[in-house]
Amino acid sequence: MADLKEVLLEAVKEAGAIVQTYFQGQFTIESKDGINNLVTEVDKLSEDKIITTIKKYYPDHSIISEESGEEKQDSEYQWIIDPIDGTVNFAHGIPLCCISIALKKGNHLLLGTVYNPMMNELFFAEQGKGATLNGLPISVSKKSDFRKACLVTGFPYKWPDEREHPIKVFERFVLEGLPVRRLGSAAIDLCWVACGRFDGFWEYNLSSWDVAAGYLIVEEAGGRITNFDGDAYSVFDKQTLATNGLIHEEMLRLIKNRD
Repeated sequence: MADLKEVLLEAVKEAGAIVQTYFQGQFTIESKDGINNLVTEVDKLSEDKIITTIKKYYPDHSIISEESGEEKQDSEYQWIIDPIDGTVNFAHGIPLCCISIALKKGNHLLLGTVYNPMMNELFFAEQGKGATLNGLPISVSKKSDFRKACLVTGFPYKWPDEREHPIKVFERFVLEGLPVRRLGSAAIDLCWVACGRFDGFWEYNLSSWDVAAGYLIVEEAGGRITNFDGDAYSVFDKQTLATNGLIHEEMLRLIKNRD
């Protein structure tokens, strides 16, 4: 039986080679739910390669993937796959996109990897063993002064059914004078919190394949991730807040508009 970590890394590197080969090249582009919610033929090629690699070693494992959906098996193992996170960036030749793969056993995430082949950055985490970038240990920032935080967020293609529009939440952070970036890839956002480039990240309406690997990487790098009520996080939540832990309560306060 192949080692789970080895299979994970084999799958993400093979998919990364495909993505890098096509980057800034010619490929077909289609729209899904809405004109700017894109899928390319490279998403599908990447996904096929990942699933083929996993099934070669573990044909009985379950899979949930962005383009092909969920394949349930009688197994406690489930692979959660985003063949290209940041497809709009990829389609426009912007090198902020990645492959994200996580492995879950029951309710526990065991492994996660996020790979941006254009920047040669491979993030990896194993439950209880820390997080790495290209094999070197990473940790979240130590910044405790919220006024000096650097943040990142994203906006969904479909606005969530929330009492308050997400743009209003974004406005509160900007009016605090905080720098807020938008990269276009939630998986990269989470990893950049994990390695200390950003101090916090929030977003609405993400899917499990957007966050599963990044969630584990943030936690193993010493960060904190919850929903917008501050409750324990699930990869199936639709509210995601990830921070270095030191500014978490301040971010919750602004998101919830509490005094």
